[in-house]
Amino acid sequence: MATPGYSDDKAAVLARLKRVEGQIRGLQRMVDDDTYCIDVLTQVSAATRALQGVAVQLLDDHLRHCVTHAMQADDQTESDRIITEASKAIERLVKS
Repeated sequence: MATPGYSDDKAAVLARLKRVEGQIRGLQRMVDDDTYCIDVLTQVSAATRALQGVAVQLLDDHLRHCVTHAMQADDQTESDRIITEASKAIERLVKS
């Protein structure tokens, strides 16, 4: 199996995900404490943006590592596959 594009940034990705996890736990506490709806929604929005930030970082790492390596390998079929895969990931992110 190939090395993932985020391997050099793995600690940073994990740290960001742990912060998102903390935000989600905070949301659970807010709901458990019957916090005002708008305040909960504000925090949902913040957690969503944080998770989107992780996704953008992972996509950037993928483009810089996996796509670059596929292009350098001079295998047009593999390059096309990797680029199509990246395009679909971008499409999923844009739709979310």
